[in-house]
Amino acid sequence: MSSEAEGDCAREEQNDSSAREEQNDSSAREEQNDSSAREEQFDSSPSPTKEALPREVWLLVAANVVVALGYGVVAPVLPQYARHFGVSIGAATFIITAFALMRLISAPPAGLLVQRLGERRVYISGLLIVALSTGACAFAQTYWQLLLFRSLGGLGSAMFTVSSLGLMIRISPLDARGRVAGLFSSGFLVGSVAGPVLGSLTVGLGLAAPFIIYGAALLVAAAVVFVSLRHSAVAASEVNTEPAVSVRTVLHHRAYRAALFSNFATGWAAFGLRIALVPLFVVEVLGRGAGFAGLALATFAIGNISVVIPSGYLSDRVGRRKLLIVGLTVSAASTVLVGYTSSVPVFLAAAYVTGAATGIFIAPQQAAVADIVGNKARGGTAVATFQMMADLGSILGSVAVGQVAEHASFASAFLVSGAVLLLAAIGWTFAPETRGLPPVVPTPARALGPEAGGEVP
Repeated sequence: MSSEAEGDCAREEQNDSSAREEQNDSSAREEQNDSSAREEQFDSSPSPTKEALPREVWLLVAANVVVALGYGVVAPVLPQYARHFGVSIGAATFIITAFALMRLISAPPAGLLVQRLGERRVYISGLLIVALSTGACAFAQTYWQLLLFRSLGGLGSAMFTVSSLGLMIRISPLDARGRVAGLFSSGFLVGSVAGPVLGSLTVGLGLAAPFIIYGAALLVAAAVVFVSLRHSAVAASEVNTEPAVSVRTVLHHRAYRAALFSNFATGWAAFGLRIALVPLFVVEVLGRGAGFAGLALATFAIGNISVVIPSGYLSDRVGRRKLLIVGLTVSAASTVLVGYTSSVPVFLAAAYVTGAATGIFIAPQQAAVADIVGNKARGGTAVATFQMMADLGSILGSVAVGQVAEHASFASAFLVSGAVLLLAAIGWTFAPETRGLPPVVPTPARALGPEAGGEVP
């Protein structure tokens, strides 16, 4: 009896020991699994090194260079070309205003077209309209024909601009939206700087030659983009059934409202003020010739180019909001300094800083809109509204600063422009950071090709 009891106790102790061993083995396995999971999570975390961007990004950047390059070739000769029809200076400059007005008016319809047809079709169609209308300008027989062709060019430009920004949003990797936005903007800037230089080389070919060159270059660009995007890896065949991102939806987002006003301020200062008033300021205040005005505008652009790509890359690391606030604030201060200086070296230094400050916030601003809209949603009207604010700021800004300079002073015009930029910076202080936030209408991956039931790149 005692022996049996001792045997039972021994068996119980053996069973307890086996249970403890199994429990220890299980705990060890769980710890090993946890460790493996942590290692996998670490391995899957974003690498600090730059990843290769999709080839579609470089394609759009190259197209932007061609568009801006051609516009830079045409812009210097356009007023003179209009004048050779025997019209007044006001009528000649209205050719430029008509183009801008058509861009503004056509932006909402262009956004609706993107919603219905997709980015790619609207993008190619816009390029073709600009190419054909620009080429037709070379064969205009009257001022009114020239006005009609340039107005059609404004329509095509709105279609191209809205759809290209939508394409940029769609093909941008989630962790590289700022970098792509910086490259996207730099394409326009490089073309705008090199365009006038190329235009000076075509002067001897006659006033009509730049229009033919620009139109032909755009036809080639449209063909290349069509073929490349047609077989793009991002153009998978899958039907989208999700609703589009409406303007009403994104307007509930404080960051989108801040982006609208900051883009308005961009149009006001970067286009309205610089293009309309800086050349006059250089001549009438600094006492320099028209050639120096070109140098001044190039200084703004060089400052922008030198910063826009690094700023975009940085916004993918530290966020959009901080760079927007800093860039807009510095731009506001340096814009005021430009208007209050009578020293040429100080003017050029302030011009460079202003351009660089603009480069600080341009890419984060576009990346913020991309964060809000998302790259899987149909955001044609939201993107069009954003772009339209820059055109509106450009038109209102050019008119307003001209009136202020005429009835008050040049310095007052620059002061008002600085105040507009500062208000935009204040607006972003009340907006949330968009980097890492989910889009307003999350949608599943879907087709980007023309066979898709909705939007096409």
